[in-house]
Amino acid sequence: MSKVFNFTTNEHDVLQVPKASFDECSDDNPIGNMLINGPTNVTLNSTGEQYYICTIARHCELGQRLAITVSATSSSPLPAPSPTTPATPSPTSNDCTPAPTSGPTAGSIPAPNATPNSSSSSSVLATLLLSLFPIFMGLIF
Repeated sequence: MSKVFNFTTNEHDVLQVPKASFDECSDDNPIGNMLINGPTNVTLNSTGEQYYICTIARHCELGQRLAITVSATSSSPLPAPSPTTPATPSPTSNDCTPAPTSGPTAGSIPAPNATPNSSSSSSVLATLLLSLFPIFMGLIF
C-alpha cells in the first residue's frame, strides 16, 4: 500500500520521524531521507504507526503532520467513512491551513482470513484513502 503526499516543491517537504519527534514537531532522528520533491509517493510496507511532518517554517506546529496506522488487510469490507469537510484557508493569511494534529486510524479491523479476496483489499485501501483525503488537502493549502 502507498500514500501520495501532494505538495508543492520548495514550499513543503515530508519527513518520517519517530513518535517523540512527531509530538514535538522536531526533525531530530529522521527515519529515511527527507522528501523534497512533490508530489511524492510513500510506500507503507509495515504495519503499525508511522509519523510524518513538514519541516518548513512552522508548518508542523500549524498542523501539517500526519500519523498513519497501517493495519493488516481485512477480508470483510469496512463501513464507508463519515463525510468530513476540509478546513478552508483564511483569505488574509499567507500561512498554510492547519490540518488536524491527530492522525486518522482505520478503526478496528478484524484479523485477516487465510484466504483474503482482492476486492476486500481494494475496499480497505479505498476507505483509508477517503478518510485521509481531508488531511492531505490541508497539506496542499
